[in-house]
Amino acid sequence: MERITMSIDAELATAFDELIAARGYTSRSEAMRDLLRREVEANRVRYQPRAPCVASLSYVYNHHVRDLAERLTEAQHAQHDLVVATTHLHLDHENCLENVFLKGSTAAVRAFADRIRAERGVRYGQINLITVEGGDQHALSDAHHHHGHMHLTPRA
Repeated sequence: MERITMSIDAELATAFDELIAARGYTSRSEAMRDLLRREVEANRVRYQPRAPCVASLSYVYNHHVRDLAERLTEAQHAQHDLVVATTHLHLDHENCLENVFLKGSTAAVRAFADRIRAERGVRYGQINLITVEGGDQHALSDAHHHHGHMHLTPRA
């Protein structure tokens, strides 16, 4: 691990200490590591469209909008290579919440999310996207078999 020393003004230090206390951090170092990870990840997601990722697309839609549920289902089936799973929750008489779990390139996942969010009747769409590395790096015994799949590890 590398040690980095930085200087900031007292007002910013106080505000940072208040923020990390409110979020439950036990040290400035851990809070800074999280901030740096988040910024590095945001940069990767923004500028590396071919990077593999996993994502959660959440949206609320009005199921009374003509053929909307069918269009959403068709879109998911058309992108079955990206869609891993979908959960569906009835919020009230008119509105449903869906959460679609996705896996693929950041560009393809974003394009799918944009298509879903653009459907008439879909509201409050949001995507949480995390880039990953494909590989087989873990500390399990040699007896661990993958049966044709690869592990996806969040990037550092």
